Order: sequence, then C-alpha cells, then structure tokens
Amino acid sequence: MLRCVVADFRAGGHEVTVLLDERLAKVDAPTGANYTMQVLYAHEPKKFLQNAAKNYDAFYVIAPETAGVLEGFVKTVEGTGKTSLNCQAAAIAQVADKAALMETLQKNGVATPKTLTLNVHDTPSDISKKIYATLSYPLVFKPSDGTSCSGISLLNNPADIEVALNKIKKQTTNPQFLGQEFIQGIPASVSLICNGKKAVAISLNKQQINLTPPKGESSYLGGCVPFDHPLKQAAFAVAERVVEAFSGLRGYVGVDVVLEAKEVFVLDVNARLTTSYIGLRQVSDLNVSETIINAAIGGKLPEKPRIRGVACFEKTLTPTPSLGAYRRAIRVNGVVSPPFPLVDSSEATAFVMGYGDTVQEAESGLEEAKKSLSRITG
Repeated sequence: MLRCVVADFRAGGHEVTVLLDERLAKVDAPTGANYTMQVLYAHEPKKFLQNAAKNYDAFYVIAPETAGVLEGFVKTVEGTGKTSLNCQAAAIAQVADKAALMETLQKNGVATPKTLTLNVHDTPSDISKKIYATLSYPLVFKPSDGTSCSGISLLNNPADIEVALNKIKKQTTNPQFLGQEFIQGIPASVSLICNGKKAVAISLNKQQINLTPPKGESSYLGGCVPFDHPLKQAAFAVAERVVEAFSGLRGYVGVDVVLEAKEVFVLDVNARLTTSYIGLRQVSDLNVSETIINAAIGGKLPEKPRIRGVACFEKTLTPTPSLGAYRRAIRVNGVVSPPFPLVDSSEATAFVMGYGDTVQEAESGLEEAKKSLSRITG
C-alpha cells in the first residue's frame, strides 16, 4: 500500500519522505519515495515527527487502530502544528472503539448486527448466559479495538466460547469485546472521501473474508474493485450517512458492510487508508491521494469517479525468499508488495493484483501473477 500511496502523491507533484523499518531499508524496499528515513526502534517514529516537523508541509500516517496506535501518531502530528492529512485524532478514537461505534450507529437508526458488549474477565459460563438472553448461534466474537480480522472467531455453540475468549486476550489488552449476530450475506466495503463534515462514496468493493472457528485464524484475503450489486446505491447512502455522523472524519475512510438480500448492515468504520485503495487507484480516473489532500486541507470533495475495468487483489503466502528471489519478485507484473526476505520467519506475505475489463479477466490476471511469483519463490 505504501508504494501505491507514494506513487500517487508523487504523481500529484509532491516530494515524499517515508519512515521505513530498517530491516526493509536494508533490502531496498521499493517505496518509490524521494527520501527514506530508517527506523530502528519502536519509539523513533514519534520522535521523528516531533523533531522534523519544521522540514515538512504535511504528514500522512498509515497505521492500525489497535491499542490506539493510529490515534497516537495522529495526535503527535497534530501537536506539531503541521498539516495532518488523516482523520482528526478525536474522530479516530470515536470509531476505533467498536462497542461505542455500534451503540452510536444503532441510536442513529443504522442497520447493524445485534451486538453485546462483553468482558474478557467474565467466565465462559457467565458469557454464555448473556448470549443466551440476546443472541443465537452462529455468532461472532471480535475485539473492541481490533483491525481487519485479528482476534475474530465464528462460534457455532457455547463450547467455542473459552477458546474464542483466549484468542481475544492474546490480541488485545482491552478487556471489552463484542459478541455479534452473524449476518448471512456478501462482505463488502465502501470507500469514501470526506472533509470532516460531508462525505462522498466513490466505490463499492467486494471483500474476501475467511471467517473461522476459534481454533483457526480468521483473515482478510483480498477483494475486487468495483463491485456491482443491486444494493450499491443503498450502500453508498448508508456509508455517507454513517461517516457524516462523526465530525472530524476526513480524507479517506472505509466502511465495512454486509450486503444481505434486501438490506445493508454496517460492521465497522475504518478511519484510515484501507486495502481497497490498491484496487481503487487502478480502476478510477481520480488520483485518490490528491483527493485526500484536497479534502483534508481545502475541504473540497471529488465528483463521483469514472470507473474503468476491474481490479482483483489478494494476499498470498510464500516461502521466505532469498535476496535474489525477492529482487526478481519486485519486477513481476501484478506484484504490488513483494515477499520480503526477513530472516526471522519461514514464510512471507506478498500482495498481488490482476486487472482486466471484466471480473473474469482480472481474476485471470491475478492467477497469472501468483503463478509467476510462485515460480520465483518456490
């Protein structure tokens, strides 16, 4: 994703400096930035933001919401007095707390799954009793401050509670978590550009989600942009209404939804750049990063973009490549992010994309890119 954002900022005429983990800097990670600052320790990014602010016009933070990471970095940027292209820190905090988010959405008449706020310190027996009074199986457990599918489980009966509870404890220190009705439907997301008050939905994106029982690992696998569906306009309308309910959401925001037969259910609001950006920039006539700048700084919202073709993208696991294989993988058509040769892991993750005039062509391109990558990494 970083590589794509940098390319779009530079295409808009901006000079870009990125902070990069020194392990990635050592292998010349292909960011495409004008300058790179290496990060050795976890505390260094905030120090850099504070000390180097005078040399830069604006900052854009790409980080997860988990444990307040995104909010904390954005607060640091706001404290420098320089321009932040992110959502305001206070707005990030509002939507990052999934329990509070669900409560706000329900009060505003937005369709959401039936939700219970539970506590990891309760016994499985006590949790089972609370579920019995409100929900039915199958249901979903998720951390209150999670990102993507981390810590999420699909429970089929009360016997799953203890393992699901332990999974959440490993993912977060937040004692609150959600028990939610499982909605049968198609997982999707809406990408929006916002100026802190108003929002414009610019694409509906199909998601590939692997939702597993507690002993497995639920995961976001990828998706396709755009996604044509009878509920597309309804999804746009509800996503815009949701984002406009929170003052200070600006720039790029993603709203996760499930498209049921006749209704759009809202699952989450992501006050950050989401993976769908990678596909959106491929099919849209907008420079999406430039629209982020225009919305965050000038309050200007884009017209609905013209969409051409389809982009399908996917995370794929590979063996950890040699340095030579990594360098060859960078050049493979369709490899958005290569598998990095980090010595502390036996596996690596690449991000691959296919593009075409139709979904079938895009999926075919995706498979070809995966095969090309596999021939290199083994």
